[in-house]
Amino acid sequence: MNDTTTATDNIATDETDRLIASNKVEGTAVYNRNEEKLGTIYNFMVDKRSGTVEYAVLQFGGIFGLGSDYYPLPWEKLTYDTDQGGYVVDIDRDLLEAAPRYSQDQEPQYDREYNERVYGYYGLNYPA
Repeated sequence: MNDTTTATDNIATDETDRLIASNKVEGTAVYNRNEEKLGTIYNFMVDKRSGTVEYAVLQFGGIFGLGSDYYPLPWEKLTYDTDQGGYVVDIDRDLLEAAPRYSQDQEPQYDREYNERVYGYYGLNYPA
């Protein structure tokens, strides 16, 4: 290192072949299999103990982000598509509109009961 280089200058902070920074995921478009844009990733929820991502929270609905609701999607439902530059989910708009969601001022308790409800809605078992 020289006088102007810090230890963090040598660390990839945006993206590597396997990893991506959280700020690059937030705002990424989410499409269904029909290439219809459903919304964008608002944030994601990480298990504090295991370090695994459990949910991507999809911001969907409203106009220009106003009046949007937030839909927790189990992370395993998303697949990144480099051609579209976004995530793809096997969920149609009607299924999504009836999915568990919350408004900005009513974030849920991500307790076991809620997690089981969300995962169950998408036909998945919540991990033990």
